[in-house]
Amino acid sequence: MATPTAPDGRAQLPPVQSIQMVDLKTQYEQMQEEVDGAILDVVRSGAFINGPAVKQFQAGLEEFLGSAHVIPCANGTDALQIALMALDLQPGDEVIVPAFTYVASAEVIALLGLSPVMVDVDPFTFNVTAAQIEPAITARTKAIIPVHLFGQSCDMEPIVALAKQHGLHIVEDNAQAIGAEYTFSDGQQRRTGALGDIGCTSFYPSKNLGAYGDGGAINTDSDELAARLRMVANHGQNRQYYHDVVGCNSRLDSIQAAVLNCKLTRLDDYNARRRTAARYYDEQLAGIDGLLTPARLPASTHVYHQYTLRIAGGRREALQQHLREAGVPSMIYYPVPLYDQDAFRGTAANAVDFLPVTDALCREVLSLPMHSELTEDTLAYVCQTVRAFFTT
Repeated sequence: MATPTAPDGRAQLPPVQSIQMVDLKTQYEQMQEEVDGAILDVVRSGAFINGPAVKQFQAGLEEFLGSAHVIPCANGTDALQIALMALDLQPGDEVIVPAFTYVASAEVIALLGLSPVMVDVDPFTFNVTAAQIEPAITARTKAIIPVHLFGQSCDMEPIVALAKQHGLHIVEDNAQAIGAEYTFSDGQQRRTGALGDIGCTSFYPSKNLGAYGDGGAINTDSDELAARLRMVANHGQNRQYYHDVVGCNSRLDSIQAAVLNCKLTRLDDYNARRRTAARYYDEQLAGIDGLLTPARLPASTHVYHQYTLRIAGGRREALQQHLREAGVPSMIYYPVPLYDQDAFRGTAANAVDFLPVTDALCREVLSLPMHSELTEDTLAYVCQTVRAFFTT
């Protein structure tokens, strides 16, 4: 498909729409009648908290994930915090977490008086591996938070084996990879979030499965953990006004659940469309010196919450400016390692101040527009704009 060009040969912005990192407006327009009806049903019912829409979503997500129990909650950060609270960890206990991730993964550890132990990640998949985790395990280590970053699973089979060997809990941060599948060496396939003891996800609007506000969920196959998770999320009570533990107040409201019910049935299709866009990027951006396209873990599918490049030679900011001038948005996820954040100085048990892969990624990563509504015209324009930077 030809891309419109100006008289000087440069690509022109596709006339159909301005380019968005995430196009929630077009996605809504494609299911407007269903979403509007679902929201109106909640309003008419008056069941704004724990109403039928929430119960429907809980059951639907249990089936989608292949998980015995889903506990909806207010947001993805709450999901992580509640998961750690349910494990009854004690102040000073250590939790291993990648240094290259969003702050929430480590924030909840420090918030609970636990010690985050930050480790490096794989330079190609950007995910933590068993090889990075094992040297960080000490007598105080109680849990691991593998983050399925940008849309594909960590290599979980070795991580699960390592956790079993040392008696550690696994709390998966599945905020960016819902719908991805991991294949074990025996051929068993499971969705991310259902690979460890507890899975946590976020329904922030820009996520692959996004609400129209905040939302989150926790899932587990353990009946015992599920009961404790529900109790912690509900003020530490199993029956009203009788509080067995100190908990919190975190719930998914019915209007957000109604929106998510409409989207959950479309999630596999949304993810397939993201994969199609990623393949286009791969083909058009292949072979560019100084640019590395995303790697795939053979054992995992990829749902491309982000399509993230590595830009070598200190040229990332120049490329980002070039894209900006051409009307192409881009984002840096993430510009600062967690161990360099002021918030964590003195809280990390291992007190690292440099991890080579994390440091390099923070200087080199750049994410291109990625969502399920990308058109071929838009993709062609983005790719031509990127290639122009490296050929001029």
